[in-house]
Formats: sequence, structure tokens, C-alpha cells
Amino acid sequence: MTQSPASAAFDPITLEVLRNALEATAQEMGAVLKLTAFSPNIKERMDASCAIFDARAQLVAQAEHVPVHLGSMLRAVSTTVAAVEDLSEGDVILVNDPFVGGSHLPDVMLVAPVFFGAALVGYAATRAHQADIGGMEPGSMPGNSQEIYQEGIIIPPVKLYRSGVLQRDVLSLVLANVRTPQERRGDFNAQLAAIRIGERRIKELAERYGAARLAAGFDAILSYAERRMRKQIADLPAGEYSGEDQLDDDGTVDEPVPVRVKVIVTRDGMVLDFAGSAPQRRGNINAVAPMTHSAVFFAVKLLTDASIPTNAGTFRPVEIRIPEGCFLNAKRPAAVCAGNTETTQRVVDAVLRVFAQFAPDRIPAASQGTMNLISVGGRDPRNGRAYTYVETIAGGQGGRPMGDGMDGVQCNMTNTMNTPVEALEISYPLRVERYELREGSGGAGLHRGGNGVIRSLRVLDHAGRVSLQSDRRKFSPYGLQGGGDGRRGRNYTIGRDGVEKSYPGKATLTLESGEVVVMETPGGGGWGRPEQK
Repeated sequence: MTQSPASAAFDPITLEVLRNALEATAQEMGAVLKLTAFSPNIKERMDASCAIFDARAQLVAQAEHVPVHLGSMLRAVSTTVAAVEDLSEGDVILVNDPFVGGSHLPDVMLVAPVFFGAALVGYAATRAHQADIGGMEPGSMPGNSQEIYQEGIIIPPVKLYRSGVLQRDVLSLVLANVRTPQERRGDFNAQLAAIRIGERRIKELAERYGAARLAAGFDAILSYAERRMRKQIADLPAGEYSGEDQLDDDGTVDEPVPVRVKVIVTRDGMVLDFAGSAPQRRGNINAVAPMTHSAVFFAVKLLTDASIPTNAGTFRPVEIRIPEGCFLNAKRPAAVCAGNTETTQRVVDAVLRVFAQFAPDRIPAASQGTMNLISVGGRDPRNGRAYTYVETIAGGQGGRPMGDGMDGVQCNMTNTMNTPVEALEISYPLRVERYELREGSGGAGLHRGGNGVIRSLRVLDHAGRVSLQSDRRKFSPYGLQGGGDGRRGRNYTIGRDGVEKSYPGKATLTLESGEVVVMETPGGGGWGRPEQK
């Protein structure tokens, strides 16, 4: 494509200064959010993301936070602000409705318009996984939900702040529907603090460049990313390529849920068509379209060039087609909480498997392919208050063309950290009995797959409700180029009598005092034939 007038107005050095200032702003927002949050899920694991958008709600800059958040925000902020009338200085929008905000209910998004004088110059946005947002089970991530109303309170786009004034009735309504209102209010305030940093920094840039020139700079950044992505795609072998992968089940019916994709590569762009994928399901593995988009964008970025900035321009050459009624483009009132954690991982696996057909020297074998989410909740016997613990557990990374997969790491659509043992045991009536690498779980190969982990938790002095959302318990993470598959994961409990009881990937159960729940996470697939070593 030809250079746009906006790009021509900025010399390369000034453009890089502006782009890095915006990315630094998103990183600073994330630092503020992490340091001021109440819940271990955010202050320890940083299960949250921050980004900057232009006046048309196009993603301009993001921090290197959680891919499943950021990819869906790319589409979701525009639909969110379009649903709210008469935005003005000091307004802050609150939303978690997946069919508007593009994620599952615990991922609560705050969006604030940023004005410079009378001109709207952009938006600052944060998305954070709240450890409870109501619903049928503590942690709001049930293993067996069948409609969204079971998964928590649904918040359409509403103004939490109106012209700088807190709407106490809105906040009270939300907090009355969650199990841990004090913690939720603290995390909302942390998101607000991050938003305020974003507003301040964008206004400083507007003062430096002027509103009109800043808008032109935003356009130039998007055009720059688009040009680089188009060049990357144009250099790929043109053609049509197809492949598939599958989830173990939907949590209600014991049958695989296929993800099928056809990739069409031309000199002008790339089309990914998911025709033939499973229809919308009764269980909670359904994904709203922005979730699927986020997984595709992650895979495309992995295929191309990591140094290309990630923004709305980056993915203009990529067209995504998802049939109506498909579980990858679910409609209300579908249950969707595991669509975020599990289905996005399988979309990545399916797309990368196809990419490996025409770019074998760039694509790794399958990583663990699941977020291994566990939530535990109940009443803390130490103080009598409700608690909710949520965590995703690391696993094995797939072997790569350039080396072995990493052991015990969050893979693909999540890059959150773990909850340190000390922080977990201080915060909750739980004890970590075992936390170690699952040796030998990575697939063999010229470059072996990374090992999964074993993490076990004992419930102390009370009965706790446990929800598990996981996958790759039936189908192994695949190897590539002759590499072996990774070992499947396993979920089980250990009773006080020492007897083990196995559970499927998606389940909800009660643990009595002293009982243990164990997750053994999958290893990554191997890359290349072992005998090539």
C-alpha cells in the first residue's frame, strides 16, 4: 500500500518517540493496576491488561499483558463506547457483557474517554479478571454452566462515573451480587487508578503535539503496522491450506468439539474461514467472536514478526469468517466462561497446525493447550468471611524450531504469573501440598516439548467448592515435524483416607476439610524427529 498522508506528516524518529510513549503509558497503567489491586489474582498473577485507543476506538498501543484480553479488546472497545450516549470528560464506562465486551463475565472492563479541551482524542481501557462476579459457583468459573446467567452478574455498558462523579447506585448493584464485595471494590479502584494514569499521559501528549497532530500520529502508527504486516503476508507461499484440532468435550456431553479452519494466503492478505467447526454447544466452551479473533491475531503475530507493533492496523490484512450458529461465534444466552480459557487455546492450536504446512521453520509444536483453571471458594474459618481463589496453572510449551519448549510456563493465550505459595497460603484457608515439574510429560523430539507441572491444594478446616476448567485430558498436545505428542493432563482428588478419585477436565465438586485437589498439567509436543539429535 502507498504511504498515507498521516504517515508522511511524521518523520520516523518522531513516530517512534510517539509510539513508544504510548506503549510506555500502557505499561505504566499496568504497573499501577498491579500495585494497587486487592486480590492476589491481579496483584500477584497480573491477570489484567491495559491499552490505549484513538478517538475512533481503534487500538493504538498495548502493554505486553494477557493476549486473550488484548485481542478481544481490539474489537470490544468500539462496541462498548457505541452503546453509551453523550460521553463527556470524567465519564468511565463499566462493562462485562461478553456479547458486547467480548470476553467472559469475570473480565470486567473499564473504559474512559480522554478529552483535550473540547476534542475527544482517545480512550484509556483496562480489563481485569475479577476473582468473583457472582453466579452459581465461587469464582464465577463453574465447570458445568449451561447458560450465561449461571456465570455471574451481567453488566451492560453503563457509566460507573458520570462527569467525574461515582454512580453509587451502579456500584452498589454490582457489589450486592458478588461474594467478595470489599475485594471487588478494591480491584475496581485499582482499574480506575490505571485509567487515570492513561488519561493523564494522553493529555500530556496532546499538549506536546496538539490534538490534530496527535490524531495524525495515531493514524501513522496504525498505517505503519499495517504496511509491515502486509509485507510479511505477501512473502508467505500463496495458497489454500486446511486443518483442524478439537476440544475434549463441552463439559456436558462426552464428545469432541472440532475446530476446523481453512487459511487462504494471497499477496493482498490472509483469510481464515472456520466453516465446519462445531455448532454452538450446551456447555460453557462457547466463544463470542472477539475471543476467536484474539486467538487468530495471536497466531498470525507468532507466524510473522514479533517486532511489528500490535494495534488495529496490524490485523487489517486479516479477514476472519465464522459461520452463524458456530460455537466460535456464540449467541446469547450461551454459556461462555471456558470459551475464554479453553477454546481460544484450541483455536490457536488449530491455526498454528495449518500455518506449519507452509511455514514449518517458524511454527512450534502444540503447547499444553489449556489454561488449567481452578477456582476454590467458601467461608474462611479464620475470619468467617467469604473468599474466592482463582488461578490458571502453567504447563509445557511446545518444542520449537530453534530449541526445546520451556517447562512449567503459561502458554499462548495467557501469560499470567503464578500465585506464590506464601501469598496463597496467607490469603486463603488452603495449603499447597505439592508444586513441581511433571518430569517426562513433554513430547520427544529433536527439540523436546516442555514439561507440565503438578500442583495440589489441601482445603483447611472447612468445606470448599472447587471448579475445574481444563482440556487436553483426552487428546494430547501434538508434535510437529516428526516430534512426539505431549502427555495429557489429569485432574483428581485425594480423600482423607488417601483414595484418589479422577475427574474430567470440566467439573465442579465439594472438598471436605483435609481433602486435596490435584492438577497434573499437559506437556508440550516435541518438534522434529528424536533421531535427528
